Amino acid sequence: MWQKSCMVDGWADIEAVRGPGRDFSGAEVVEVVALARNGGERSRTALARRICERFEWRRPNGKLKLRECWEFLLGLEKRGWIELPPTRWGGRRRGQRTQVERTLFGAPGVAVECALGELLPLVLEAVGGAAHALWSELVDRYHYLGFATPFGAQLRYLVRSRTGQELACVQFSAAAWRLAARDRWIGWSEQARLVHLPRVVQQSRFLILPWVRVPHLASHILARSVRALGRDWPKLYGHRPLVVETMVDARFAGTCYRAANWIHAGQSTGRGRMDREHRRHGYAVKQVFVLELCARAREQLRVVEQA
Repeated sequence: MWQKSCMVDGWADIEAVRGPGRDFSGAEVVEVVALARNGGERSRTALARRICERFEWRRPNGKLKLRECWEFLLGLEKRGWIELPPTRWGGRRRGQRTQVERTLFGAPGVAVECALGELLPLVLEAVGGAAHALWSELVDRYHYLGFATPFGAQLRYLVRSRTGQELACVQFSAAAWRLAARDRWIGWSEQARLVHLPRVVQQSRFLILPWVRVPHLASHILARSVRALGRDWPKLYGHRPLVVETMVDARFAGTCYRAANWIHAGQSTGRGRMDREHRRHGYAVKQVFVLELCARAREQLRVVEQA
């Protein structure tokens, strides 16, 4: 039996717990723990599905927020309140770097050194099916952070030239729960942040393949990928993003972001992406860049309708 057998003291007065994009009251946490310990689900997906259905935890398009629920359950497990079933892939958790199989398809290609116009129009393929394996391998082999399954919502693009040659990989995913530089730039209240955080998307991977050396290619891809994001994200998740954020390691100048009209909002504090207790975990301080996707996007994010 995988459910934890120990009891937690003070269930009647248990505190509320903040999940990704949703706060759970003490009574709700007790119910979640009971479902996790006594529901009989033998997989994390089945448990997350049951909890999402019970609390109507859905995206604007009606789909269950399974990834966010997994993350919430991992937080309860970390507290020692539940014990989740083992994963089918050997215990790897989302957000952890993943080793991807090496194939000939991901081997270094022929050098691409030409004018940008010779590659246009670029093709941005939303990654799925067979392209997923290639995208994952390229990112794992050539991006300094490697491949990792992101938290929450996600959208990936494989960028090719007009002749079909792979040039770059882009990934958008759910925004950081807290990012001080971004939050100051938006100027939203805590309540507004809780309501509108899903309207902010993070560009969590951007890779120009190392054998591709084409002036102005990076800024062109940034502009194209942001337009594709505005078109494709609502189809997947039922709402249009208003702001994109990214974090750039100190080893890079962020020149392509500035050239694509992104705004340098400041630096990260060096805490982990989901550090809600304000404890530093040794993460590198990074530059934070942001971009409004429509006019008055920040104004819209600051508005909270009164009941």
